[in-house]
Amino acid sequence: MAILGGTGPQGRGLARRFATGGLDVVLGSRSSQRAEDVAAELVADMGSSVSGSITGADNRLAAKAGEVVLVVVPWAGHAELLTSLREELAGKVVVDCVNPLGFDRRGPYALPVLEGSAAEQAQAVLPDSMVVAAFHHLSAVLLEDPRVTDLATDVLVLGDVTEAVETVIELAGVLPGVRGVYGGRLRNAHQAEALTANLIAINQRYRAHAGLRITDI
Repeated sequence: MAILGGTGPQGRGLARRFATGGLDVVLGSRSSQRAEDVAAELVADMGSSVSGSITGADNRLAAKAGEVVLVVVPWAGHAELLTSLREELAGKVVVDCVNPLGFDRRGPYALPVLEGSAAEQAQAVLPDSMVVAAFHHLSAVLLEDPRVTDLATDVLVLGDVTEAVETVIELAGVLPGVRGVYGGRLRNAHQAEALTANLIAINQRYRAHAGLRITDI
């Protein structure tokens, strides 16, 4: 698998957890050197806990390498990057983890997106890919903390292609204490992305790292 924008906190945390779970991860970045450096730092820090592998490359090579590709880039560069990688991502499961959020003196808030959501924008610019929305509500702090052995949360997985959705639900289960839960079609991704603003507000108020649990299933 590959993680585009993988050198930031969320990408590093996901790479750490997926590699611990036995997956081979390619971290993507605008700079191949930056990606290689971060990958080497993670491997050195994790030591014997790595049962998979972590390597680094530029975003284009990472997109080519992964059969499943996670997108964790900043919202501002989302459309431009994915448009530039349309050919490399064709035929692949693309997992959009991006939250279009703004911040002002009153706190975090969801930004309007012309296509409806970041995931729908991704599908619009990647017509030959199977876009799934997932992993929006995981705390980067918890993902990066090796002392946390149970993330104790659910991941909402949204998409229009059943096979791709099931692949990502299975992928979520690699993370310790995480359950992937089908959350509807891709047209409902806006609610999942926007809910991150509420979780950030909760975290700020209660000094926590809040996640989600879906009851009665």
